[in-house]
Amino acid sequence: MKIAISSVGSSMDSMLDVRFGRCKYFQIHDTDSGKVKVIENKGQLSGGGAGIAAAQQLINERIDIIITGSLGPNAFELINKAGIKAYKCEAMPINIVLEKFKNSKLEEIKVAGKAHHGM
Repeated sequence: MKIAISSVGSSMDSMLDVRFGRCKYFQIHDTDSGKVKVIENKGQLSGGGAGIAAAQQLINERIDIIITGSLGPNAFELINKAGIKAYKCEAMPINIVLEKFKNSKLEEIKVAGKAHHGM
């Protein structure tokens, strides 16, 4: 399983970024191989449609799970249509985020958050 986490940095000590479309990085944790891939979020510098760009980038990476603060309506729709599950988490170190996910302590995102329109 591949889990993407919106992050402010590239290490396990980095904090989860609650902004999906505007986060700096996505950390992709492969639970099968144990490998971690860190990619820069292509949506972060968009004038608009940051969530759409970020969602498409993760769809292209064949992600199974996304952990972030919230998803705007457009990103939520894309991710939902791709069959990717998303979970809500507040800002905390990535290693703790993964532990919470593993112990089923994160809430699934079942409805879109507010649109942010070029924040």
